[in-house]
This record gives sequence, structure tokens and C-alpha cells, in this order.
Amino acid sequence: MSKNQRFLFLSLLLIIAVAGNSCKRQTVNSIPSLLTTGYWQLGSAIRTRYVGDSQLSVDTIQCDSAQIFTFKPDYTCTYTNLNCRASTISGRWSLSDTRLYLMSDITAPATSGTGTYQPFAYAHIANLGEYSLILETGDIQLYYTATDKRTITRWGFTRVRPKTIQ
Repeated sequence: MSKNQRFLFLSLLLIIAVAGNSCKRQTVNSIPSLLTTGYWQLGSAIRTRYVGDSQLSVDTIQCDSAQIFTFKPDYTCTYTNLNCRASTISGRWSLSDTRLYLMSDITAPATSGTGTYQPFAYAHIANLGEYSLILETGDIQLYYTATDKRTITRWGFTRVRPKTIQ
């Protein structure tokens, strides 16, 4: 093979490699598959109160019963034992366009005794991994003044995978 042929062959190979790598691929979206594999058991719930940036108090929310959050591939979800109440509530879930927020219409009785509330109506996904999920709910706006009173609850879940039969 002459030098010109070798140069032409390598140039053609380079063009094919660049064209092959620049073709548009489908967007891989692993967040729904991470959420829907197994179920999520609450490990800790911490409520922090602020005025502006100043932290006023940190309270760990105690519960002796297992709280389970389950996401299904059909975008339905259930939460068992929310606020230590022996019940299972159901709803639907979705992700924001940026994939940074989880939205769920799960509705639970208010802890004050009257009315209802949606604890995960707009939850910031602080962390999502193979075995951990951290959601932040409450006053999670990006901008606030130095006098704004805010309460943020941080929910820490661990994944429990279903056992497979071998």
C-alpha cells in the first residue's frame, strides 16, 4: 500500500468514526428505572427551621414503624405508614423537565388533625443513587430574603430490592 493510499484509508476511517459518534442517540433516562426498581424504606426524616440563612432548629422525626415509598413504572406510587399512621396512600408521580424535582399527588391527612396535605407535591431530589434517595420538601424555593421563615424536611430513603428466586 502506498503512502497516498494509506493516508486516504486512514482519513476515510477517521471520517467514518467521527460521523458514527456524532449521530444523534436516544436520551438515556435512568432516573425512572432507579426509582421503580424495588421500594424505598425511610431511614431518617429531619426537619430544619430557618430564618433566611440562619438555622434555628433541627428535629429528627421519630417513627417506630417502617415507612415505605414505592414507585411503579406506570407512574403510580404508594406510601405506607406516612407519619407513623398505619395506612397506605396512593397517587401518581412525575419528574420535572430538569429531572431535579419529583412531583407526587399523594394526599395524606394533616398532622394537625384537620384537612389534608401533599407531602411530596414538589420535592427536590437532593440525591438519587443505586441504593439511596434523598428528597427535600417544604419551603425549597431558590431565592428568599433574610427574614423569610422556612421549614425544610429532608427524607433519607434506602432501596430495598425484592429477593429473586434462584
